[in-house]
Amino acid sequence: MKVLLAGLCTVDQVQRVAEIPAPGEKVRSLSMDVAAGGPATNAAVTVAALGAGATLLTVAGAHPLAALARADLEAHGVDLVDLDPGRPDPPAISAITVRDSDGERTVVSRNAHASSRFVLSMRSLHARLPRSEDEMPGCVLLDGHHPEVALAVARWAREREVPVVLDAGSWKPVFPELLPLVDVAACSSLYRGDDPREHGVPLVVTTAGPDPVRWSTADGSGAVPVPVTRARDTLGAGDVWHGAFAYAVARGTGDVPGWIAFANEVAAERVRHEGPRSWTAAVAKMGEGQS
Repeated sequence: MKVLLAGLCTVDQVQRVAEIPAPGEKVRSLSMDVAAGGPATNAAVTVAALGAGATLLTVAGAHPLAALARADLEAHGVDLVDLDPGRPDPPAISAITVRDSDGERTVVSRNAHASSRFVLSMRSLHARLPRSEDEMPGCVLLDGHHPEVALAVARWAREREVPVVLDAGSWKPVFPELLPLVDVAACSSLYRGDDPREHGVPLVVTTAGPDPVRWSTADGSGAVPVPVTRARDTLGAGDVWHGAFAYAVARGTGDVPGWIAFANEVAAERVRHEGPRSWTAAVAKMGEGQS
């Protein structure tokens, strides 16, 4: 079973603190981690941890900082396809602070931006996509970053009847063009933009942190409760949810409430663990239970 993911890859520097500092205040961190980040990237780590093949289409580049992301993804079983391996610019960097008492976090980051080199690399994108039946993914997950890539992959998947899940955590300018190519729009409660239903998206899912996850189709709607748990680290929990949901879709069994319930369980497991990758071993056991 395979999932193809396309989107942002960052380098995350994560500091854990007793309290998030006020403006002008300095605090000493309790721990520090560096890992690859970004919605599609964290989702890819989740897919791999669950035991499926995870291929990530992104831009890492040749900057020394990109080596940190590459090493992390390789260590966690993600197949990285760099669409602009010669890019000299540093990757996007996220500065993250996590509060020790409840796992809440602040994030300062910069999204991906296009370059002339990257536009040229789009010409070879289709050569990097799966061609044989053995390589074909059971699901595609997009986060809307690198919009040209998102559109190209969505069109490719639509032609091959591969379900496309969109991580619509926040509105992006490409969405009016991308949404008509999507089978599932998974939105956060903070999503502000066009109603995906207006663009013909068959299934819309809305997450809301610890509150029930709502879903709606043309034939019905419902809500699936989130497990009650003590949060130790909420960083990337939404990304993990999307990765687990895409994994469930790719399996090709079950129904919408079941897919959501599984994603809820995996995301709940993630927030029980401190650090950007400490949760993967526990999630791997959940994947074994699905096989």
